[in-house]
This record gives sequence, C-alpha cells and structure tokens, in this order.
Amino acid sequence: MLKNRDIIIVGQQPWDTSIGSNCKDLAVEFSKNNRVLYVNAPLDRRTAYQQRHDNGIKKRKRIIDGQEDGLQEIAPNFWVYYPDVIVESINWIKFTSIFRVINKINNKRFAKSIKAAIDKLDFKNFILFNDNDVFKSYHLKELLSPSISIYYSRDYIIATPYWARHGKTIEPELIEKSDLCVANSVYLANYCKQYNPNSFYVGQGCDFEMFKNDDSIKVPEDLHNIQKPILGYVGALLSIRLDENILIHLAETKPNWNIVLVGPEDEDFKRSRLHQLKNVHFLGAKKPETLPAYIKGFDICLNPQGVNPLTIGNYPRKIDEYLAMGKPTLATKTEAISIFKDYIYIAETKEDYVQLAEKALAENNIDLANDRITFANTHTWEKNAEEIYKAIDHVAEHIELDKI
Repeated sequence: MLKNRDIIIVGQQPWDTSIGSNCKDLAVEFSKNNRVLYVNAPLDRRTAYQQRHDNGIKKRKRIIDGQEDGLQEIAPNFWVYYPDVIVESINWIKFTSIFRVINKINNKRFAKSIKAAIDKLDFKNFILFNDNDVFKSYHLKELLSPSISIYYSRDYIIATPYWARHGKTIEPELIEKSDLCVANSVYLANYCKQYNPNSFYVGQGCDFEMFKNDDSIKVPEDLHNIQKPILGYVGALLSIRLDENILIHLAETKPNWNIVLVGPEDEDFKRSRLHQLKNVHFLGAKKPETLPAYIKGFDICLNPQGVNPLTIGNYPRKIDEYLAMGKPTLATKTEAISIFKDYIYIAETKEDYVQLAEKALAENNIDLANDRITFANTHTWEKNAEEIYKAIDHVAEHIELDKI
C-alpha cells in the first residue's frame, strides 16, 4: 500500500469530462491514502477558438485571464488544476523535427503552470503519473523532476490518425525514459516492454457501487415499449472501434429481436444502414449515472468490436460493467478478451454472434448471473491501485540502489 505520498496526474481527459475514465477512477483511489493533484490538459489554441462558446472552454479562458483560480480542492487530499496557459495546436505539422521544437515550448508552458500549483500545495518528492499523454507531457519528467515517473498505457493510441503521425516516434521514447510503465492489458504491457523492461500489467477496475443490479435501479421508460429480447450496447458508437456489420447481421437474421444502442454516434454511424432497420433503436447519449438502468433492461449485452490495431489489445471496461450486473455478454475475440473467457460468449464471426446469442438466451439463469457478478467484483479499483503500488515499489527499490 502506498501511503502519504504526493501524486501528480496528467493525461488526456479533463476532470470535468462527462464520460467514464480509468484515470479519474484511479485518481480517486490514490487519494484515499495520498495527496493527489489531477492536472487537466492545457487548453490549445485551436480548441479555444472552435469551442469558444462551450462553458468549459469559457471557464478555462477565465482562468487563463486571471479572473478565476484554477486550483480547486474537490475532496480531502484531492485537488483538480486547470492550467492558466494556452498551448499551440501543432499536430498539423508534417515534420516531426519541427513538431518537437514547438512541442517542447508547449511543455515548458505547461510545466511552469504545474509548478505554480505544486508550490501552492507544497508537494514534495512527488510521483508523476502520465495517463497516455504522449505530446503535452513528453518533457515533464525533465521539467518537473519527480521522484518517480510512470507512463500509463490504456489505449494503443498510435493506431489512430491523430496520434500516428508523430506518436509512432515519440511514444516509444516516452515509454523508454519513464521510470516504469503500467498497462491495463497484457497486450499493452508487452508493447511497453519492447522499450522499457520495467513494464507491468496491472489490470483494470470497475465502479461496483454504480453498476449493481438491485431493486433501486429502474428500467428507463424509453425501453418499456421495445419488445424483448433486447440485445443492447452502451458506449460511444465509433466506427474505428465497432463493427456495424455484426449489428446489421444480427438485426437482419433475427427480425424479432431488438437491438438497442445507447451512446453518441460518430458520422459513420449516423450514415449507417442500421438506421433503416426497424428493430434497431438508437437512444442517443445518456448521462453516465443512467447507464446501469439501461443495462438492466437488456436481455443480452453486446461488445461488437471491430478487430484492428486500436482494439486488439484494449481492455474492454464495459464488459466488467455488464458482468457486474449479471448480464449475459457477447464480445468479439481479441487478445485482451481472454481473461473473460469463462464468463462471456466470445465470437469470431458475425454468424457466431447469432448462434451464441441464441445459446445465451436459452441457458441464462440466476446461478450464471451470480457467477458473473462474483467474477466482475474481483476487478476493483482498489486492486488495480494495489498492483500499481507493487510496480512502483519494485522499481523504486532499484532507483534507490542506483543512487547508492
């Protein structure tokens, strides 16, 4: 157990994002025994202009203009910091050598702002925990001088167009120079290990207070008029992550089944033929706290991932959420899915989805549901944090030995 330490967290997702975040959940867990400063990514110039009417962006501008304090204590031992600087939008630059020069300037602005918060809180001998922020936090180890720097890999981000251009070069360098790397899937841990031997698989957590199937959770009204069986998915509908052909095949093969999709859509999904099928229901984005109620209304939960470099090794957080509510779950076979193999139905083809859904509906019972819940409850944020602490202890011993 790590206790009475100061931890600074940087990453891609701001604290006030409406979607679930591993890093936010870990930050809360860290703060139970340590002081935590959660640093939002600095505002970049393009976002400042394009989203200038957004209330969150207006807040950041007020902080940058000195009209509002960017350091906020939101719980005992827990502060959120909105940097009082703006950085340049530079990912459009084609040449990595030029990108590096301006990125270092951005990093220096960011680090200077963080140092002001460090001084206010009197953080000492702190740990720097970097949640997959390849660019804006690339130089923070040198600029902030933490006692230990950790890179947290929870997504193979360089498989996406935005990160691929410069990230394919820069992320391996960041992994290599970090004191240790932790990852939420074996695939990502092995990826990091190519560049840093101090790379560890630490698992994943789930919010079991939120995702529990009890009498306090009521099925939402917009599910009441949809005929069962309902096969459902909750989460962002992104073509880079999901295979719409699986859903089309399910809907067309089983017209008496209904498929319910809960979450915001990207442009590809908005144009999808799924919208033309009468037994497919798009319910739109919902507040995170309402998602368990939707899952409760599903007869089968789906995770119809496409198989590509982005998804092949990612830990499917939503499967824990489905299982925590005891639901039969169908998912596409990927390298990260194996840890669930005894508790879910794993499909390799779209045809498998139909056959396995039939099996899941036929054999579901209270004993299977309880087994799923018991298994999911082994994946706690407390356990996840403990594994990270073990990795820190292991590496910290070697760091101290090197100093002797």
